[in-house]
Amino acid sequence: MEAEDNSECIKKRINILIRQMEIDDLAAVFHLGEKLFTASEVPNLYRTWDEYEVTSLFQSDREFCLVAESEDQLAGFALGTTVVKTRSAWKYGYLIWLGVDPAFHGQGLASRLFNRFRDLMISEGVRMLLVDTEADNLPALHFFRKMGFHCPQEHIYLSYNLDHHLKQLKGKKTNGRSSARYKMHDDE
Repeated sequence: MEAEDNSECIKKRINILIRQMEIDDLAAVFHLGEKLFTASEVPNLYRTWDEYEVTSLFQSDREFCLVAESEDQLAGFALGTTVVKTRSAWKYGYLIWLGVDPAFHGQGLASRLFNRFRDLMISEGVRMLLVDTEADNLPALHFFRKMGFHCPQEHIYLSYNLDHHLKQLKGKKTNGRSSARYKMHDDE
């Protein structure tokens, strides 16, 4: 009986196809990103994830946009770019987004997506890969260290909520009317 219980706990290895993203994948990638990059889990990533992020990368760096699928279902994605700096002999690869649907966790999918991305970067002559994540995203930090990244550099993100200032501007009146300088909408 114990052997049966243990076998049920082991996740079944599934067939995954990793391929270049196609136009028909845009919506699925965007919605999976919305599911993964939430305000409560990763606030800085949440603030920068939007449909334009996906479409812009697809349009500008399609060859570095990968998806993983299982039986025609999106399981994950990797989106990146290359950076060439003026007066530098080095070409950098930048893995901007890496996401795996929680239903596919534990399958080695993030590693497979990363390895394919890394191989693309090598074939493009990239000498160094860059990634960033939030300092308290311990699973991501562990993953990237496992993939060979080292020497993390601290980077601090600051945010400034302007709601208070917007409310002040909306409430500001000049001669009984909203000032044109502070006009927020055409209907004001």
